Amino acid sequence: MKKDQKHLKKDKNILYTGTGDNGTTTLYDCKQGRISKSAVLIEALGSIDELNAYLGIIKVYSDIDKIILKTGSSKINKGLFYSKIIEDIQQNLFIIQAELGGSLMFVSKKELTKLENIINKVGEVLPPITSFTISGGSIISSGLDFARTLARKGERRVISVSEEGIRIINPATLSYLNRLSSVLFALSRYANYIFSIPETHPDYNKN
Repeated sequence: MKKDQKHLKKDKNILYTGTGDNGTTTLYDCKQGRISKSAVLIEALGSIDELNAYLGIIKVYSDIDKIILKTGSSKINKGLFYSKIIEDIQQNLFIIQAELGGSLMFVSKKELTKLENIINKVGEVLPPITSFTISGGSIISSGLDFARTLARKGERRVISVSEEGIRIINPATLSYLNRLSSVLFALSRYANYIFSIPETHPDYNKN
């Protein structure tokens, strides 16, 4: 190793430490010491991180198109920008990651109510679901539907952490994750509605 490379490795401002080269990592509370990167808890953290990162992509696309969920009179044009909704979700996902890492913080019931209000707003406009829908239509809709599957995966991983007694997960957190996949699906449907793209459903009689 060259002299300057040795210096860089010791610099605390670099983006790597090398301490995880053996397949282990540490968490916020450090009570367990170093744990395997394949552990259930790390898998849960990774799943939430994956969802959060993908939502960032959808946020950028939705901001470009200025997609709004109408919440009031069309004359006043009240509404919630998709990008703001997604940003709020991302912030809450960081709180959930902190909770998984050992912090005492957790998502508030107020944030859960926000998701439920969004689902209700979409429900006022779109008809109830009577069949599965085929993902597609628009970039925003299909992206949000994919995010829905990532949310479900993250929820399953966090439930595993709770069931195995690795962490005591706040009930509000579990409710938030459960509602999250629903709100992403609702926003997915509403996006296609905005673009006047009809929903398509599986044709089980095709064959």
